[in-house]
Amino acid sequence: MELRIKDLTKLYDDKLILDIEDFYLPEKTFLGIIGPNGAGKSTLAKIVANIEDASTGEVLYNGSSFTAELSKDMTLVFQKPYLLLTTVYHNISYPLQLRKVAKEEIHRRVMEIMEEMEILHLKDQKAWTLSGGEAQKVALARGLILKPSLLVLDEFTANIDPASMLILEKSIQNYHAKYSPTIIMVTHNLQQVQRLCSHLAYMNKGEIVESGEVDEIILNSQNPITQKFISGEIVV
Repeated sequence: MELRIKDLTKLYDDKLILDIEDFYLPEKTFLGIIGPNGAGKSTLAKIVANIEDASTGEVLYNGSSFTAELSKDMTLVFQKPYLLLTTVYHNISYPLQLRKVAKEEIHRRVMEIMEEMEILHLKDQKAWTLSGGEAQKVALARGLILKPSLLVLDEFTANIDPASMLILEKSIQNYHAKYSPTIIMVTHNLQQVQRLCSHLAYMNKGEIVESGEVDEIILNSQNPITQKFISGEIVV
């Protein structure tokens, strides 16, 4: 899915949180967004995913404004997973049930993605008994099972164990390789961006300061603020 952000602002109590004049993201791009705390990264992710309104401006999806139909082709995965108070299997299958997918197809797809994410043994376990890493795997599986063409990840591997993080990353890599969606990943982890992303945007004080291919920005940044963040002079 192709994205265009135009004249986008967001204010909270008269404080300017976002101010993005023009930003274009081609379809199939895997974009990592980095920057210090308070830069507006998560706010931008929520606006792109249409769970928060902009104060002014717009986000265009394949040249069009957001519609209810478009929402079926988008998924947002938060840092804190929000799961239904039921089994792992039901959590993952629920979006397909809402779309009235045949039971046999639901079962096949749920079992397939649970096996890929190494949570097949949790099939009948209740969501509230899961560890943080397990819950995040379930949340991601529930999002990927819809095969969205736009996937927004907001600190989706923060505060989970390294083994779970690697499984989540591998699932994202496999999904991008197989279906070529547009992915936007908000993260503080520059190494994670280098492992997963094709493009990088650095945000500071609500603005996209610099963007481009990952290696281009990391090795040859043209902006002093970006350079300081990459070198560790600006703490998150």
